[in-house]
Amino acid sequence: MATVIRFARYGTKKKPYFRMVVQDQRAPRDGRFVEHIGAYDPIKGDASLVVKRDRLEYWISTGAQLSDSVRTRLKLVMKQWASAAPKTVAADKPAKEAKTKEA
Repeated sequence: MATVIRFARYGTKKKPYFRMVVQDQRAPRDGRFVEHIGAYDPIKGDASLVVKRDRLEYWISTGAQLSDSVRTRLKLVMKQWASAAPKTVAADKPAKEAKTKEA
């Protein structure tokens, strides 16, 4: 089953609200979905994008493709995740020092 991560439209007329869902590629936009992994309110702007990071990474690792609209909205969030990630270089230095002490 080819899966895609895309927005499903909810809300009322002129007050849209989107859920980020994982769906079969052939399913209609607001049709049946596999999992709900986030939400986006375009009225509030990009700051309102909420994503379950672990589930997003899982589905991308299994081969799910991002739709164009999801990809553009996630760029800002991914930059925030990258800046908040701990630096692994600092963690590796003590391990290298321990190896040199053993030798």
